[in-house]
Amino acid sequence: MLVKTAGQDTLAAVAAVDLVKVYGSGDTAVRALDGVTVGFTRAQFTAIMGPSGSGKSTLMHCLAGLDTATSGQALLGGTDLTRQSDRVLTKVRRERIGFVFQSFNLLPQLTAEQNILLPLELAGRKVDRQLFGHLTEALGITGRLSHRPSELSGGQQQRVAVARALASRPEVVFADEPTGNLDSRSGAEVLLFLRNSVRELGQTVVMVTHDPSAAAYADRVVLLADGRVAGEVQSPSLASVTEALQALAANR
Repeated sequence: MLVKTAGQDTLAAVAAVDLVKVYGSGDTAVRALDGVTVGFTRAQFTAIMGPSGSGKSTLMHCLAGLDTATSGQALLGGTDLTRQSDRVLTKVRRERIGFVFQSFNLLPQLTAEQNILLPLELAGRKVDRQLFGHLTEALGITGRLSHRPSELSGGQQQRVAVARALASRPEVVFADEPTGNLDSRSGAEVLLFLRNSVRELGQTVVMVTHDPSAAAYADRVVLLADGRVAGEVQSPSLASVTEALQALAANR
């Protein structure tokens, strides 16, 4: 899918094309995504927002190859994830996608450094020590690399998770409510680093959030309602995101 970047058409880093996801069947069927078409530009930080049940998490899971669409396309670059086998999807998730989850998802028996490097080891890829050093220093976890998750604060665990997501230089980092379990200061630090990874490393970040303050760190906000794209906010601020959400609620 092509998207506009600086006035030119470029291939989206990740995109949905007429994406439909239906849970259940018959009278109990729930249409979580109802023909969503949206592209996410490379080296951009995009937030996906909408009321509960709008389909934002379902959209992210389909785009990340974590869930199977009922119809339509989920495109990672030129790869249609909806047409791949489970074996290929596992490889794609390991080698081309980074994840940051609300619950951190660190392995408790591994140290912080081992957690960060695990995806690279599983993929049989060499560690970029320069990038590793940059990430851990910028995230303020250099002195905590030998500690296990139980010895780290929530903010430190999430920073480890962010480093893990970025260490493999993935095409896209998906962040699902990454500040949901953090205090405001730790959350702001994680969001600032995600934004800086776009500016400094050319990373593409797609984040699902319900928090307008978090969305204000993004370059763009995509709004969903009832499984459909309901608008977007460019260069968002707390005020503009709040206003857009209020307008969305008023029109439901």
